[in-house]
Amino acid sequence: MSLNRREWLKRGALAMGAVAVAPSDLWAKSVAEAQSKNNKFLFNYSNSFDEYTPPKFPDLKTVKARLVWNENPHGPSKMAAEAFQKAVMEGNHYSWGSLGELVSRISEYEGVEPYNIMMGPGSSDLLEKTALVKFQHGGNVISGDPSYMSLVSVAKAAGGNWKAVKLTDDYQHDLKAMEEAIDKDTKLVYITNPNNPTATMTDTENLQDFCKRVSKKVPVFIDEAYIELSPEGMNASMAPLVAEGYDIYVARTFSKIHGMAGLRVGYMLGNKKSLEEINDITRGGMGITGPSIAAASASMKDEAYLKDCKAKIEEARNYTTSYLESRGMDFMPSNTNFVIFPIDMDGDKFLEKIYEKKVVVRAFKFWDQDWCRVSMGTMKEMKYFTDAIDEILV
Repeated sequence: MSLNRREWLKRGALAMGAVAVAPSDLWAKSVAEAQSKNNKFLFNYSNSFDEYTPPKFPDLKTVKARLVWNENPHGPSKMAAEAFQKAVMEGNHYSWGSLGELVSRISEYEGVEPYNIMMGPGSSDLLEKTALVKFQHGGNVISGDPSYMSLVSVAKAAGGNWKAVKLTDDYQHDLKAMEEAIDKDTKLVYITNPNNPTATMTDTENLQDFCKRVSKKVPVFIDEAYIELSPEGMNASMAPLVAEGYDIYVARTFSKIHGMAGLRVGYMLGNKKSLEEINDITRGGMGITGPSIAAASASMKDEAYLKDCKAKIEEARNYTTSYLESRGMDFMPSNTNFVIFPIDMDGDKFLEKIYEKKVVVRAFKFWDQDWCRVSMGTMKEMKYFTDAIDEILV
């Protein structure tokens, strides 16, 4: 039996409330439970994918290098910051007018109609809202393993099941295996491209063919949070398939290349009916502040800043990979603003040692190997990082 809007919102509010407190109460509880079951502080995502979560986290006000959440250290642009400050004085008004202007700008940029766009406070919010709506009556989602877990985690919390498909040996999504995993209960195929945490890209032509074919059976969701940072850039995007009428979603964020992670702006492309299904219940654009909308519009205009920002991130990435090569260390080829590489040390011990150097990164365990994932910071931060690695691993 379907739920009416009021009943669904009551349930949705409870579910979203649980998700909202996850960074504090629920996350801390989950980590504590994970730590109580082993002595390596592992937080389990799947049978083959874990994250190390030491109980003591550095004071971010005192660290030398904040390289943990794939933030852009160079943003937001001056134009975006000025637009944000100016819009604060309009904070007594709802921002539907300025939101409409941003949607029009995105429509022109992406080559889609305004009704093909749903706004949200960050792309993760849109991933989670999609999961809440899609899996309120069960079903399964298919995605790569390891990959970004926001949509999958909420799908499971809402009552769905996750069918994890291991990445290929070169860390691309196994498109053949993902298609074969589809069954009568599959409601969504979710692909992060470039992938997180591996920083790898799935071949563009193969992914296009997959989306065209599979979307006739089940919707396909492509999370492109890092696409602008890849060598192919927007040429690797699946967004044109939305304009062609295929049943796919494409998520984008202003958190990465635009340097606006703390301002919370993202959007999702999709066909009109699919977006209405989600927007009718969750009202995605309602959660974005007016100043953030103004900053996003200004940032889209500042092409010189975006170009310079990408160049600086590439400089940091090249420096990091050259350093790893010079030390005889392996790493995955990166198409993002982070690099992941294997470490010959237990992840919990590694984090404790690097935290002592006032450098903050993340550590994972998958495929029976421990890994360090380091975000690209300023060159000064990257040198702090490589100095720390010299002392810890080399």
